[in-house]
Amino acid sequence: MNRIILWLLAIACSLATSTLWAHEIRPAYLQIEETAPATYDVLWKVPSRGDRVIDITPRFDASLELSDARETLLDGFVLYHYRLKGGGNSDGLPGTRLTIDRLPSTTIDVLVNIRLLEGGEYSFLLQPSENTVSIPREPDKLGVLTTYTGLGIEHILGGIDHLLFVLALIILTRGFGTIVKTVTAFTLAHSITLGLSTLGFIKVPGPPVEATIALSILFLALEILRGINGNPTLTGRKPWLVAFIFGLLHGFGFAGALAEIGLPQAEIPLALAAFNVGVEAGQLAFVAVVLLLIAALHQVREWSLAAQKIPPYAIGAISAFWVIERIWAF
Repeated sequence: MNRIILWLLAIACSLATSTLWAHEIRPAYLQIEETAPATYDVLWKVPSRGDRVIDITPRFDASLELSDARETLLDGFVLYHYRLKGGGNSDGLPGTRLTIDRLPSTTIDVLVNIRLLEGGEYSFLLQPSENTVSIPREPDKLGVLTTYTGLGIEHILGGIDHLLFVLALIILTRGFGTIVKTVTAFTLAHSITLGLSTLGFIKVPGPPVEATIALSILFLALEILRGINGNPTLTGRKPWLVAFIFGLLHGFGFAGALAEIGLPQAEIPLALAAFNVGVEAGQLAFVAVVLLLIAALHQVREWSLAAQKIPPYAIGAISAFWVIERIWAF
């Protein structure tokens, strides 16, 4: 496998970072819980950046009455608490339409979870291209499955730090079989800690985890440079072992993202499994694209030693910046 091609891919991925940062990957969250027949507590959670709050609001059917909001600030979000009531002979939410006003003018998604008195639960993912949904009269587990699978795919493909880590692993790995083992080890490891953390068996503070994830990418960048200089490295000898160890750490990062998103309380195992499947699907798609580009560019000529060092320096510089930024945010 041509190492030069992998370095070219690393450069392209690094240059794309600024574009990916421009997309808000934290979704807004709308939680609706029925507390009495046709009466609901509504939690509306909107991402904020500094003093700027994204100007989107939920709009319900005219047969439903929404009370004034109570506002709370919390860790990069603004929380609004409402009371929603159905008037007269209204059956409540089932059979009505929900719209997120002004969502098409943004780049974020909205996760909607609805829980009814009799135990029924709905999950939807509204996007700028589709900001309205009809709430069915009968809940469907398929909604939870598709919603959280989509969120998993979106999270991994929008998480440039996780993708840079996977890319660095591929650069350090020799042979298709070894790549398969390495990616599988990473998948197994972060699936373990994602599940344990989400289900409450292990609690790890988010900021140190994010800083250490950045540090893991910096470590791989240094490993690439050592390999270029002809020095044997642990990652070069046993990439699957390094992938597994750091994969445990990345799983806590995925769990932190899922905690921000929120889970349907009646379908936690299904939503967790679907999110994990989405993460793996997105990760495998990324690996497939990288390998296809390698095949397409297989005839690229060899580069000088100095040119070969540009991509690991780029990855290292970005990850070092993240380390400092994330420690500063503690």
